[in-house]
Amino acid sequence: MGFETITVERNGRLAIVSLNRPQSMNAMDGVMLNELANCFEALQNESTIQVLILKGSGKVFSAGGDIKAMLGTGGEVSFDIEEVMANISRMVKALYSLPMVTIAAVHGSAAGLGFSLALATDIILVEEDSKIAMNFIGIGLIPDGAGHFFMKERLGVPKAQQMIWAGEVLNGSAAKKLGLVDEVVENGTAVEQAGQLAQKLLHSPLVAMIETKKILHTQKQAELSNILEMEAETQTRMRKTVDHLEGIKSFVEKRPANFEGK
Repeated sequence: MGFETITVERNGRLAIVSLNRPQSMNAMDGVMLNELANCFEALQNESTIQVLILKGSGKVFSAGGDIKAMLGTGGEVSFDIEEVMANISRMVKALYSLPMVTIAAVHGSAAGLGFSLALATDIILVEEDSKIAMNFIGIGLIPDGAGHFFMKERLGVPKAQQMIWAGEVLNGSAAKKLGLVDEVVENGTAVEQAGQLAQKLLHSPLVAMIETKKILHTQKQAELSNILEMEAETQTRMRKTVDHLEGIKSFVEKRPANFEGK
């Protein structure tokens, strides 16, 4: 299967999926979302793959959704939001339920939808100076990509709510202290460290580990689906608000936003 915006490498029981839009900081446009969904769905049937590494090409893991692609030449929203949200849901469900141990190797930044994607993996490695943020609030939106689900799972409801509202940018150590990520590694070593962890896992009783994942994740599938549906419905409404249009315009124009609460 050929892809335009991602690459897939297979090495025995290990697969490496790379986000490959480095010129756009691996921001996820409609093509990448569809390709990631197709890739993870196809991997559901790869019985020989037991470990997967998810990484970004270039300087960052992923800057999130492609905000510039949200605006047409006249400043209007220029994409099919329902199609986008459907592909996000496909992508997250398929990644979360993969019958393998998944590792995110984060460098540079993982923001917004990019961080939701990392959170959908089993183990998150982050470089010390990486910028980690669930920063949808900055453009007048709620998290998508099941950001609500994953933040709640790792932090509990009160703290997840506070973090989502704040949209704070964290470095690796701060993210680990909160429990948002699993390991902090030296700058420039995330992919290498993920590879070493993968090799350690490949010499572990992976069949038993994957069965444990299946038992635990299966219990959460209905909740994950419900949250994705609610996010899709709410995000569609939020993208029609005055605050959202102001948020993305201010982002593109590199100026402070003037939100009005409507």
